[in-house]
Amino acid sequence: MVQSAGILRRIGTYLEMIKVAHTVFALPFALVGMFLASRESGAAYALPAPRTVFFILLAMVGARSAAMGFNRLADAEIDARNPRTKDRAIPAGKVSRGMAGALVAVSALLLVFAAWELNPLALRLSPVLLLFLFFYSYTKRFTWVSHLVLGACLGAAPLAAWIAVTGGADARILSVCFAVMFWTAGFDVLYALQDIEFDRAVGLHSIPRFLGVGKSLWAARVFHLVMAMLLLLSYYLFGLGWLYLAGLILCFAVLVYEHSIIRKDDLSRLDVAFFNLNGIVSIAYCLFTYLDLTIWRGP
Repeated sequence: MVQSAGILRRIGTYLEMIKVAHTVFALPFALVGMFLASRESGAAYALPAPRTVFFILLAMVGARSAAMGFNRLADAEIDARNPRTKDRAIPAGKVSRGMAGALVAVSALLLVFAAWELNPLALRLSPVLLLFLFFYSYTKRFTWVSHLVLGACLGAAPLAAWIAVTGGADARILSVCFAVMFWTAGFDVLYALQDIEFDRAVGLHSIPRFLGVGKSLWAARVFHLVMAMLLLLSYYLFGLGWLYLAGLILCFAVLVYEHSIIRKDDLSRLDVAFFNLNGIVSIAYCLFTYLDLTIWRGP
């Protein structure tokens, strides 16, 4: 019994290290890419074969776990110096570098295996995706564009899912990809507000470090406005219906509320804005897009 409890605690530590709860950000948009690709290919209920769904999910697990594990390895020394992050698994000694490296390797192989099972293009692009995901971890060392690079990492999910379903690409899906990029960059700017002083002290790059709190809040608002316009563009590109628009209105309302509760002189609700509200945005967008494809247009 004690041994089982210890195993469960260790599993929990690994899941916390890779922030498995944050899957709520990328996975719904990958599903949107899968739904749109399936509908375009004429699949019933906008769903591909169960086998394809399984390997798309497996690829997402592998890609995200590899990316987060590598990020924790790359940032271990920085995290140890930051009071906000010093208790993360690696700097706190809960997970060794060797075990974290093994997790990254296994996760990367999981992605490549899933891509191999999906189609040749997915397999050829899987190493490129991994390199890009790993590259992000170093961008904050030399450029404030790191927020957009992170956004591009999450934004690749709809395109990857489209390729997984069709074996090819379609320029229209890029409207969703870039929307995810700017959405992610926006909430990452908000998240980085916590570390302005630390970033300045150790020489890390971020929009808040260079612009300060007030102008960074406006930068995040602009990013989210661009996201809104791109998702509206997707409505026209894919010929979507009123349920999709209803979902967009809900998502935009949540984003407006998110920005209303974070002020230059009051960042106390930053965690709510970052995780809870953005989780609602991604899930609502995914749900309403699927309902639009299946209810409004029919199977």
